[in-house]
Amino acid sequence: MTNVSRRAVVAGAAAAGVAVGAISSSAAAAPDVVWPSVQRPADLRRIVWWSAAELATAIRQRKVTCVEVMTAYLDHIAEVNPRVNAIVAMRPRADLLAEAAEKDRLLAAGTYQGWMHGFPHAVKDQWNVKGIPTSVGFFGQPGVPVGPAATDALLVERIRAAGAIFIGKTNLPELGLGSHTYNKVYGTTFNAYDQAKSAGGSSGGAAVAVALRMLPVADGSDFFGSLRNPPGWNNVLGLRPSLGRIPELGGEQFVQQGGVTGPIARDARDLSLLLATMAGYDPRVPLTLDDDPKQFATVRRTSLRGAKVAWLADLGGYLPTEREVLDVTGAAIDRMRALGAKVDKIDRLDQFGTFANQDLWPTWLIFRHWLSGNLNFPLYDNPALKPYLKLETIYEVEGMLNGIDGHGPITAQQAWNGSVKRTALYQGFRALFEKYDYVLLPTAQVMPFDCVDAAGNEVHWPTEINGVPMSSYHRWMEVTAIGTLLGAPTLAMPAGFGSTGLPIGLQVIGRNHDDAGVIEFAAAWERETRFVENHLPPLVRP
Repeated sequence: MTNVSRRAVVAGAAAAGVAVGAISSSAAAAPDVVWPSVQRPADLRRIVWWSAAELATAIRQRKVTCVEVMTAYLDHIAEVNPRVNAIVAMRPRADLLAEAAEKDRLLAAGTYQGWMHGFPHAVKDQWNVKGIPTSVGFFGQPGVPVGPAATDALLVERIRAAGAIFIGKTNLPELGLGSHTYNKVYGTTFNAYDQAKSAGGSSGGAAVAVALRMLPVADGSDFFGSLRNPPGWNNVLGLRPSLGRIPELGGEQFVQQGGVTGPIARDARDLSLLLATMAGYDPRVPLTLDDDPKQFATVRRTSLRGAKVAWLADLGGYLPTEREVLDVTGAAIDRMRALGAKVDKIDRLDQFGTFANQDLWPTWLIFRHWLSGNLNFPLYDNPALKPYLKLETIYEVEGMLNGIDGHGPITAQQAWNGSVKRTALYQGFRALFEKYDYVLLPTAQVMPFDCVDAAGNEVHWPTEINGVPMSSYHRWMEVTAIGTLLGAPTLAMPAGFGSTGLPIGLQVIGRNHDDAGVIEFAAAWERETRFVENHLPPLVRP
């Protein structure tokens, strides 16, 4: 099979239905979108090579049936997924084909539900899909029972309303902690480019599934790089959107300013389509942004020429970073300069404010322990469940309760002081963005690491970089803390490949609430580089 070429025009659409010809929708019409042209392939196995926008066009115009789409994807998943373990909790094939047939009947009757009508979709296994167990990589292991979810999560409601068919879940680390996707329920997810390497996490299953064409697009979530490191290590795009861009129901709604939900895709157009579907105000989530998702309808940037970029790299050596990461991302920056971008290297966070490099980890540690420790405390405090928790979860809870890394228990005053520091970081970047349009960093400080060491032991995280010990399971991901603390839109896009053929990515941080801007930047970059379509994973090469 060969890849289908991408179109130069990048566009998106809201989750509402689209009226096309005689096909109508019960939902309000979406904004005008420049959709790509497609033809029915002679070999229906090529369906999985369409972009999400191309697939939407083909289904809407009835170039292919939803049953043909589902058949092509299920056959492809059956061939590829056993090698990587990205999609889990798969529903029965007969049930999925029956749902696809119902989607075809709706189309025949003139009803088009939305741009994802008939799409196979798998949700990250931390969100409820009615009828499917939600393991979060924890529930469902021996000794920790789990049953099927009774309701849909809010983002699932929106994706379902856009017409998708839920085929299963995408794998994640236990409780979403750590940037390596392994758990005792479903096992380890492996890198799309090398099945001996980590896929990253926590949206590891989602990124691998998209990279290997097992899903058109995927949802993920991000607290500490989970929508950035997996895309960076699997040569796709991921967006950590602005705080409040995509609402999440359940739990505390005012303090939790760390985790967000966002899209993963193979190109900027598809990323904007799914973002527009997932975004939008909900009165049950008080801090949701009330911007109209239709603002993501069209991505306009066609060139990098004149873009003003601040390149942070390893912050002047503050962040221990593998040489190969700096070589690949540095070459990408040089290419941007050659394409007309104006790039300055910045080594100090306090160049535009009072927040210094050395403030980053202490501020982050307070923030992370406080939020993650409280989120996971009920499991830790349950005698029946605590014995099953992995070290990462215990680290976060005990860091809140007892102090780790030389810090005392997280007090109310420390939480306040940490927020003051976070505010200083934001104000410094606000000043920085008066001079620059975008801030760029690598998506990780290391290339994808081995899942098993030379002695046959499982590797859960890098313990050192360039001889510098990593003090925690996530210290090697400190490069992603900046985007999270800012609450700014931060996009991961391909940067290139190292000497062993493994990918690494770039983080693109935009101005506050400028989600469209970072997608525009990625659109311009992909038109010049074509990393995704020109560098296929070995498992799906022709």
